[in-house]
Amino acid sequence: MLTISRLAAYAGVTVRAVRHYHRIGLLPEPERDRSGYRSYDAAAIVRLIRIRTLADAGVPLARVQELLDAGPEEFAEGVQTIDKDLRAEIRRLRDTRGRLARLAAGEHLALPQSVVDYLDRVRGLGVEERYIEMERDAWIMIAAQVPHLMDAVIAKKHAELDDPDMVKLYSLLNGALDRPVDDPRVVEIADIVERLMMRAVEAGELGTDVFDDQLVDLLDSSMVESSPGARRVVAILEERGWRGWTRIERVPADRLGTEPPPSGKSAARGIAEQ
Repeated sequence: MLTISRLAAYAGVTVRAVRHYHRIGLLPEPERDRSGYRSYDAAAIVRLIRIRTLADAGVPLARVQELLDAGPEEFAEGVQTIDKDLRAEIRRLRDTRGRLARLAAGEHLALPQSVVDYLDRVRGLGVEERYIEMERDAWIMIAAQVPHLMDAVIAKKHAELDDPDMVKLYSLLNGALDRPVDDPRVVEIADIVERLMMRAVEAGELGTDVFDDQLVDLLDSSMVESSPGARRVVAILEERGWRGWTRIERVPADRLGTEPPPSGKSAARGIAEQ
């Protein structure tokens, strides 16, 4: 007969582990002898070794009991079920680690990969990081409201970057946050934005967004408050009859068709999400 310390040594576990197994019912606790000590027999050693083996194999303690008492077929089925659960947990942990690693880049926080790829493409055009961060924040708000539409929206934005006007617009936006309102490039930005709006109107692509009014107001405010030049661009467009930015609510019919659009694909709402 063995004391608890000798039992633990034989099975390769700690005394604390043996007592824990007693508490959760995995290992029967023997009665004390006349000296007040608990004595363990060979059956206790075998059961404890089986418990340790299952636990070391990754079997949750909550499942150990059913496997210890199972017949051969039930044991095999139980092991397969546990293995399936463990593989699912491994996949989940790998996904979590991947997300944590991507968070180090900053932009992956609250943004799907498709948006991150788009921002990287914009960054590749030489646009300054300050502007990238402003656009990123706008995309975070959009992705939170319509996550199910993001891949389609971003696919369209990628197509827009094939438009020379859009590429030119981004080149003008580089450094635009620090320019004075009388910089001639401010008017050039307004001209390009208007051309993009005209093409979007003619293609029937305006007024189709699914954003609520509060989000539209937030996006518009973020753009207008970003710099004096941005406010000037909006003012120029309003002078020409355009109303709205994220959502165009008034279209100056007399200006449509006044200038042939440059070559390239249609641009949906210009930089409405920026």
